[in-house]
Amino acid sequence: MTPTDPASTFLSKQDLADRYGVPVATVSRWVHYGTGPRSLKIGRHRRFRLEDVIAWENDQADDRLADATA
Repeated sequence: MTPTDPASTFLSKQDLADRYGVPVATVSRWVHYGTGPRSLKIGRHRRFRLEDVIAWENDQADDRLADATA
């Protein structure tokens, strides 16, 4: 795998917050309630696989499209 491969790229809570322009507390809330992208706990750190983040983004887009057509 290469470092740019989404399967081997991990984002921190701060990275995810920066990606969406939201506070880190929002990302923490997503983790707590299970509403955000899948995450892993590595030691004391929460990490998000880029491929899981992209899949979650696609699911969010599909949900909005389905709501708009209903």
